[in-house]
Parts: sequence; C-alpha cells; structure tokens
Amino acid sequence: MEPLDVIKKYYDPKSRAFIILVNHSKAVAEKALKIAEKFDVDHRFIYEAAMLHDIGIFMTNTPKLDCYGKFPYIAHGYLGRQILEKEGFPLHALVCERHTGVGITREEIINKKLPLPERDMIPVSKEEKIIAYADKFFSKESDGTVRIRTIEEIIQDLSRYGEEKVKIFKEWLKIFEGVAYATP
Repeated sequence: MEPLDVIKKYYDPKSRAFIILVNHSKAVAEKALKIAEKFDVDHRFIYEAAMLHDIGIFMTNTPKLDCYGKFPYIAHGYLGRQILEKEGFPLHALVCERHTGVGITREEIINKKLPLPERDMIPVSKEEKIIAYADKFFSKESDGTVRIRTIEEIIQDLSRYGEEKVKIFKEWLKIFEGVAYATP
C-alpha cells in the first residue's frame, strides 16, 4: 500500500488541501521514522500511518486548510478511522483516531460534550505514541507550508487541556528524545 494512492482517492492532487495534508504528513513521517530508529517497531507501518493520520481533515469545516466538510476539526481523527477501516487498514485507522493531542479519554468526551463517539481515543501501541508525539511538532499552514513548533509552544497548547496532558507529553519527550524537560 502506498499512502499517497489512498490519499489521492479522497483529495484532488491539485488542491491546496492535498498539498497541506501531504506536506504536514511527510514532516510527521520523517520525525516519526527518526524516533523509530531507537526502538524495535514496525518502520513501514509508522511511515504509512504517519502519512495517513490526518486523512479525515477534508470532512471537517476548516477553510484555512481548504476543507469544507460538515464536521468540526476535532472529529478528523475518528472520521479518518472510518475511511481507513473502509479501505481495509484497521491498525492505521486506530492511529487516525488516537493521535489528537496526546489522546482523548471517554471521560473527557462525555464531560466536555465533545462531538466525538464516547470511547477512549488514547494512543496504545509504541507506534501510535511515536506518531502522535511527532505530530505535535508540525502545524499545517494555509499556504501549504509546515511550521515547526517548539517544545514550549506544544506544552503551552496542551496546558489548555490540563496538566495531565502536559505530563504525558513530557513523558514522551523523555522516552523518545531522551530529554527531561523542566518548565522554564
């Protein structure tokens, strides 16, 4: 399976949404594969799943990304899961659903009344965690470029969702980069 072939089934390769998605996904895949070198994990799966992790964005109403669907952006993970399950890639589909933030719990979905199915959407496998972690470092820009985010920006963003999210990210930082992060 070539990820670009799957993406092209849902995106016009000439569209800005395609360029935005592919550029972001390539950056995430590159970082994820660099991290994967340190672990006994499936490198091919990491590449494929990193390339496909945001496939559901076209179904969201996110004009900045040239996406004009009917769902809020937070739904892109579970929507991507549905697409990849239909395509016959159930493990890749789980990466889609579980990569948002550092994961979203069923309890958070219920308590915050998030427009998501009521189930845990937390990265479980090492591969899922590597991709979710790598994704935090790259912002999609409306012109198709990818902005690299600093650790401080990521932590500040995650802190809006609670200190537990920051704690998870800092644990990943230590596991994947060997960096113990002390808040400045």
